[in-house]
Amino acid sequence: MTAAPAISLPPGSRLPRSVQGFLYLSGRRRMMRRSRRRFGPVFTLDLPVIGPSVFVGDPALARQVFTAGPSVAGKAEPNLGALLGPGSVFSLDDDPHRRRRRLLSPLFHGKRMRAYEALIEREYAAEAATWSENTEFPILPATVRITLNIILRAVFGAEGEELAALRRLMPALGDVGSRVATGRGIGFGRGRSARTRLDEHRAEYDALIAKLISRALADPCLPDREDILALLLRNHYEDAEPMSHSDIADELATLLTAGNETSANTLAWTLERLRRHPAALARLVTDLDAGRDEVLQRTIWEVQRVRPVIGTVSRQVKAQSLELGEWVIPRGHRVIVSMALIHGDEAVYPDPEVFEPDRFRGSRPDLMSWLPYGGGNRRCVGSDFADTEMKVVLRSLLRDFELLPTTAAGERMRDRGIAYMPGKGGRVALRRRQFSRASGTVR
Repeated sequence: MTAAPAISLPPGSRLPRSVQGFLYLSGRRRMMRRSRRRFGPVFTLDLPVIGPSVFVGDPALARQVFTAGPSVAGKAEPNLGALLGPGSVFSLDDDPHRRRRRLLSPLFHGKRMRAYEALIEREYAAEAATWSENTEFPILPATVRITLNIILRAVFGAEGEELAALRRLMPALGDVGSRVATGRGIGFGRGRSARTRLDEHRAEYDALIAKLISRALADPCLPDREDILALLLRNHYEDAEPMSHSDIADELATLLTAGNETSANTLAWTLERLRRHPAALARLVTDLDAGRDEVLQRTIWEVQRVRPVIGTVSRQVKAQSLELGEWVIPRGHRVIVSMALIHGDEAVYPDPEVFEPDRFRGSRPDLMSWLPYGGGNRRCVGSDFADTEMKVVLRSLLRDFELLPTTAAGERMRDRGIAYMPGKGGRVALRRRQFSRASGTVR
């Protein structure tokens, strides 16, 4: 019998756990960058709530983590399941996780994405009609409304009292849930903990979803409906077993929170970056006016690289140990792959702090060194939906409006616990473009 390899952890801080936790929560990106400068691309931190954790800022080692398999490096605990529920794909692992992904993946690929484009354009147009011209304002509240309305309509396919309530509830649920998931909820809000508020919001959410499921099941048109709720109610696993209603509620919570926040913030970051890079903006508008999307796609990829909304993706060692390069990580340790460190690696992305969409000219990003949607078998199942949503909104906005450049310093990345948002909400100034009847173009 081969002896198990000796445990060997990467170097790391020797500060007390409480101090490390304080430094991490008060500035995750700052602490990770300082640790990388001191210890190299792999280092160990001991953090409250999540315990001893190995941080990975090397693409080759990230590949090892993502390809290790769930029996070796599976879902980390705690995770977003605290917010999304035990039936969410975030809470599942191994065979249950694979089964759920096989059930969900067809809902977000191929022709179905093209069917959503008209819906996305309508929601953008309704919000854009309220915007003032030549006056600077934060775009993030608008992109949150756009993306939330899009996902609500895609999920439920119609308006109604319950959808109006969900429109109000979901941002609050996401905010308090992020506090719970990151341990920031102690003493939050008028003497009540974030956990208490999360439980209250979740109970309200579950009651609303139960009403919507009952209404859908009583709808004689259910077999012909194409909204995601109807598809989930009709779909079955390979063994003909349907999803339980509680699992459907948890999965819809995943779509309504994770699917909203990441896209809304990436849209705001894209406009924030383009205002400060007028040459890149001009190339993009010229390409869009010619009916092409190549520069738009490269621009979105580069924004997701340089301003990743989600900063890390985690696994937990489930086997006796995980061999990671020269290191051997013991069972129970969390392994955290840092998007910020990998996206900022000069060996992977020359001049990594420079915003340069053309770095992706002629090639797609490598999915082990470009990680806005996570990696491996837990990569975001809705990434195609998010990509379609962002392309349609940006294409429509830059068709209708001129985005006015600015010389102001770039907005700082504000840490909301789960996601990073533009510190000032992605301030923009817009001027409506004029359509020229003579040339048939906008100007």
